[in-house]
Amino acid sequence: MSIDSSVLDIAVEDQERWRRRMSVTIPASVVKEEEERVAQTLASRMNLKGFRKGKVPTSVVESRFGAALRRETMDRLIQDAYQEALEARELRPISEGELDEIVYEPDTGSDLVFSISFDVEPTFSLDRLGGFAVERPSPTITDEHVDETLDRVREQNGAWMPAEDGLAIDKDLVSVRIRRLDDGDGGEEDEGREYEFALGQGDALPDIESAIKELEVGGSVETTVTFPDDFPNEERRGEEERVEIQLLGRKVMELPELDDDFARQVGEFETLDELRDAIRSDLAADAAQQAEQIVRRRLLDFVVEANPFEVPRSMVDRYVETVLEEQKERFSEQRLAELKEEVRPDAERSVQRIMVIEHIAAAHDLQATEDDLDERIEAIAERNDTTAAQVYAGLQKSGRLQQLERELTEQKVFDFLKDQSDITDAPAA
Repeated sequence: MSIDSSVLDIAVEDQERWRRRMSVTIPASVVKEEEERVAQTLASRMNLKGFRKGKVPTSVVESRFGAALRRETMDRLIQDAYQEALEARELRPISEGELDEIVYEPDTGSDLVFSISFDVEPTFSLDRLGGFAVERPSPTITDEHVDETLDRVREQNGAWMPAEDGLAIDKDLVSVRIRRLDDGDGGEEDEGREYEFALGQGDALPDIESAIKELEVGGSVETTVTFPDDFPNEERRGEEERVEIQLLGRKVMELPELDDDFARQVGEFETLDELRDAIRSDLAADAAQQAEQIVRRRLLDFVVEANPFEVPRSMVDRYVETVLEEQKERFSEQRLAELKEEVRPDAERSVQRIMVIEHIAAAHDLQATEDDLDERIEAIAERNDTTAAQVYAGLQKSGRLQQLERELTEQKVFDFLKDQSDITDAPAA
């Protein structure tokens, strides 16, 4: 069935943050007609005792299945009328419609009235896009930064060696058996479980790590551990538990010598100095990229502040859900609800930035073209010593082709914005 929108009484109410509430009245005559159509459809499919299949009178259907009949009629009418009303008012929801109210009294032969709420795409103008002063950070890459990176590279290429003597310290790899002590309830004694982890990395409770650091290999201790206030399982926070900890083994990291041989081992470098220069160059490139991201974010924030607009709550909700997707298993529903409210202000500003980029790209014809995409793919292929066809196929297979298009569009938008403002480099620290 398709309802003619001209028979509908449609009223749309503007609410906050691009929320719309649409009330629709379906005439009783249309309701009656649809109810008869639904009854006939059901009758044609029924196989009731005393009637030939498909020959069940609609009066019998109505008497036996009246409630289901009315529910089916109501669902169909609301769905069809909602779509027709949207078309009639030229509305394009960006969120699922939420039924607020239904008035339906079939026994009285009255109209069917329903109200439904939804968000629509925001419309806004950006009258000021430039004239801002933005300072680009100028981070300094020091020898300490290079040394820290070299230490991480050494650890990545180190080897774990067993240690029999001495006490464990942070970064040691320990093997332990942890057994909960009998709580006296008459249950079976816990045999314990074995774990292996590096100390000082947050992989075990602080009380457990402290106890391990007092043991030599083969030693054990009974102790009370307290679950900290930031423990993922909120129900266990502050609880105490008696456990026995046995240190089964300890390994220490044996690091390679920091010399030319090490440089040749980790890459195409002849000397340690070449490796250090490469690390310094990579750190400088990363720092420059981070500085560029700061400039981009500040430019977008200036644009939003100069052209304030609200975004629909549903868009912010979806963004928050995406940000917290990986946290769902770690926290309780109550804590997740609290986190959603905590991140909401930042999420709203992030959604505004995204919408600004899309608005500028559309208004100034800055979307990435096929030529832009081909040029970037060629560059990627040359950098990785492969063919453009292979790069394209890989991007398409991984679903990253659209992401690359977005990145190219964003680059055009930011180049455009930077031309409108004064970008200066901060003095080196």
